[in-house]
Amino acid sequence: MPLRILVVEDEMTIALLMEDMLTDMGHEVAGLAMRLPQALALAETVEADLAILDVNLDGRMSFPVADILRRRGVPFIFATGYGSAGIDAPYLDVKVIKKPFLTDDLAVAIRTVA
Repeated sequence: MPLRILVVEDEMTIALLMEDMLTDMGHEVAGLAMRLPQALALAETVEADLAILDVNLDGRMSFPVADILRRRGVPFIFATGYGSAGIDAPYLDVKVIKKPFLTDDLAVAIRTVA
């Protein structure tokens, strides 16, 4: 089933790669944010079935975005180069995919939470 997915990623090349991966899987990118203020605004308003959040957005943590999504009932996945070690305690139950990841890794993560 195709999903509408919010992508929060501060590196343009990775964001575009994720967009391609998601499109190839048949999903739609509901929004793309590269900085925390934009991500916070989108998290409040976007109609999404799922979100993928880079943990570190240009030196600022994306956990406030995760809080908004949780409040709205939108499931999310963290994407980080640090793995679970970079995740704060309130989010240890959230699925984490470690960068760099392959399309198959992303697909499995999406199936796990969607």
